[in-house]
Amino acid sequence: MSQLNASLAWLYNATSLTWFTIGSTPINLANVFGLVIILTIVWWAAHAIEALFFRLSKISDGTTLSASAIYALSRISRYIVWFLGITIGLKFIGFDIGSLVLMGSALGVGIGFGLQNIFSNLVSGIIILIERTLKVGDFVDIQSGVMGHVSEINMRYTRITTNDAVDIIVPNSEFINGRVINWTYGNMLRRMHIPFGVAYGVDKEVVRAAALKAANKLAFTVDDANHHTDVWLTKFGDSSLDFELVVWVGLEGVQAPAMVLAKYLWEIETELRNAGIEIPFPQRDIHLRGGSIDVNLVNK
Repeated sequence: MSQLNASLAWLYNATSLTWFTIGSTPINLANVFGLVIILTIVWWAAHAIEALFFRLSKISDGTTLSASAIYALSRISRYIVWFLGITIGLKFIGFDIGSLVLMGSALGVGIGFGLQNIFSNLVSGIIILIERTLKVGDFVDIQSGVMGHVSEINMRYTRITTNDAVDIIVPNSEFINGRVINWTYGNMLRRMHIPFGVAYGVDKEVVRAAALKAANKLAFTVDDANHHTDVWLTKFGDSSLDFELVVWVGLEGVQAPAMVLAKYLWEIETELRNAGIEIPFPQRDIHLRGGSIDVNLVNK
C-alpha cells in the first residue's frame, strides 16, 4: 500500500512540476494534458455541429433555409465553438483572461506590421458568411481574372473550382476589396454577345435568319416573352460586315461561357455555309502612285 501511495505521490509531483510560467500562470504536464483533451473535445463538437446542420438541410429539403444559408450557419457555429473552447481551455490551465488585453495590444502591433493581410482575410471571411453575397455553388468572376464555381468558404480563403477542374485558393479580402461578378447571385440567366463576320454584299436578312436558326438549335438558348434572341449589325469592318448574335442563355450557359461561345460559333458557321454565305478573310487594296505592273493569270 505504501508503494502505491509513493507511486501516486511521484506521479502527482511529476504532473505538477512547473515547466515554465506565462505571467503568473504556471504551466505543467497536468495543465497541458487537460488542455489537449479540451481542445480535442471542442474539435469533435465543432465538426459534429457542422455535420448536424448538413443533415438537417437534407431532411428539410430546403423548405426553410437554403443550402447556402445552412452552410453559412454551420461555419459560423463552428467558429463560435472553437472560440468558446479555446477560452475554456485557457481558463482551465489558469490563464488570466483579463491579461488578454495586454496581449491584444501586442497583437495590434503585430497586425499593423506583419499580420495585417491575415487579419483582413479573417474579417473578410466572416463578412462573406454573414452577408451571403457569395455562396457555395455560385459562379463568379473576380477582378484578378479567376472564374469558376465557389466550392468552399473558409475563414482565411475561398476555394474556386474552374470549369477545367482546377482548384484555386483565393484570399477572402479579394472578394471584399475587389470587383466581383456573381453570375448566379439573383438571376440565373445571362445575355451573351456572339461576334461573327460575313463578306460585303451579302443580304443582311439572310444572315439574320441563319444566325437565329443556329441559336434555336442549342438547348440552352432562352427565347420567351421577356428574353428575345436578336442579330445586330455592329460594325463595317475592313474586310467584313461585323454582326453579333445577342442571345439569352440559361444556367448551363451562365456557368460555362467559353463552351457556350464555342457551340454558338460552331452552329453559326454551319448555318452560314448552308446558306451559301461567305465568311471573309482579310483583304488589302494596293494603290500604285506611279509606274505599272504586268500581271499574267495562269489557269492550272
